[in-house]
Amino acid sequence: MSTTFTLDTATSRAHPVPEPVRRLTVPAIAARKVAGVTAEPVVMLTAYTARMAQLLDRHCDMLLVGDSLGQVIYGLDTTVKVTLDMMLAHGAAVVRGSYHSVVVVDLPFGTYEASPEQAFATAARVLRETGAAAVKLEGGEVLAPTVAFLVRRGIPVVGHVGLTPQAVNALGGYGARGKSPEEAAKILADAQAISDAGAFAMVIEGVMEPLARSITEAVSCATIGIGASPACDGQVLVVDDMLGMFERVPRFVRRFDTLADHVSAAAASYAEAVRARTFPADAELYGTAAKRR
Repeated sequence: MSTTFTLDTATSRAHPVPEPVRRLTVPAIAARKVAGVTAEPVVMLTAYTARMAQLLDRHCDMLLVGDSLGQVIYGLDTTVKVTLDMMLAHGAAVVRGSYHSVVVVDLPFGTYEASPEQAFATAARVLRETGAAAVKLEGGEVLAPTVAFLVRRGIPVVGHVGLTPQAVNALGGYGARGKSPEEAAKILADAQAISDAGAFAMVIEGVMEPLARSITEAVSCATIGIGASPACDGQVLVVDDMLGMFERVPRFVRRFDTLADHVSAAAASYAEAVRARTFPADAELYGTAAKRR
């Protein structure tokens, strides 16, 4: 379903554009892959706040409200600790801040694995309370019946195979997956099962490049790589990694800026002005002689 609406620009921070706009749809993303080929790669970044969504939206096809927000926003050591309330709050903020991209919200650990019915209840609440277009869940063949259950009931699903951060305790760490022939075959089978179950897209994370290429060729849905392969149908990065907000980033991240340096420099300039009592100046105050003139 497409949504066309006009945004009120009386408050520019909340409403970014004045003209009628049409948000991309799940079918439009799915339709990009024709006979196994995606001519226009899918551009995806994570977003966790309304303002960041406003800045990213016009450049992206999909915005992912990832459970990576647990580490990026809340300073947690693992995504396993992320709650559904966190995802609902940030998902709603990103939807409010965007008008073009398909917004996808991660289902957090423990809210969908028990049964298809549990997954439906969680996913339905996410779509209802955030306004997002789709949900993302991690897992392979064992979750295929759940994906099919959701899709048959009108909930678009993005899968996630390979390195699945919610399973870090079982995997034993964040190392690349698919190094052995046996593990590669298992991940390929997982991807095929999730695609066959009806997922319209699939994140492939942290796998050996030839495996990501093979998965992309084998499945009918769009593949979105992160630490995978340029052959994937699209790419995603954690926006804070892409912007250079952290000193240490995974091997597969390319920093397109070093925003942390700019933020630190601005904070240093602000601190210097406060300590020197040059901020605030007359022009930044109410009721001063400069203002009265």
